[in-house]
Amino acid sequence: MSHAPHFEYRVEPLSASHDRVAFHSGVPELDNYLHHQAGQDARRKVAAPFVMVGENSGIIGFYTLSAYSVKLGELPEAIAKKLPRYPLLPATLLGRLAISSSSRGQNLGRFLLMDALYRSWRNTSEMASVGVVGEALEETARAFYLHHEFARLQDHPNRLFIAMTTIERAFKGR
Repeated sequence: MSHAPHFEYRVEPLSASHDRVAFHSGVPELDNYLHHQAGQDARRKVAAPFVMVGENSGIIGFYTLSAYSVKLGELPEAIAKKLPRYPLLPATLLGRLAISSSSRGQNLGRFLLMDALYRSWRNTSEMASVGVVGEALEETARAFYLHHEFARLQDHPNRLFIAMTTIERAFKGR
């Protein structure tokens, strides 16, 4: 009985030891960000980049998390009516998410999204957030977020939202 080779993926904060230049998602804006800007954003505390690495420690994917504010009126009505009427509400921005073009079709985008959502939910005990806003640069990315229960923000076609209560239910097993 033979077994396929097994290795695990891990997600960790971006560091100087990661080979960012070797990463290619096929989306120039995302590739350029990781190659040239992500390290600076991390050092300046503008964004927290996380990378997914495999057995050879090469970057397979990445995402960024940042503090964000969302206007109550931008949220879908079903969500907004359950929240206090503050003009701005704290949220988490999932600003960028990408998988290397060589690793597509393996559900790794979903794996990375779940890691970002879990990390965002886990941190709400120390930093309040009503949900996660995902930034979608293209229609494929919008469809990906919509498939994972995100809803479009009003007046922002490239930004989608998932409530922290929805994320919490998913991770607490309902």
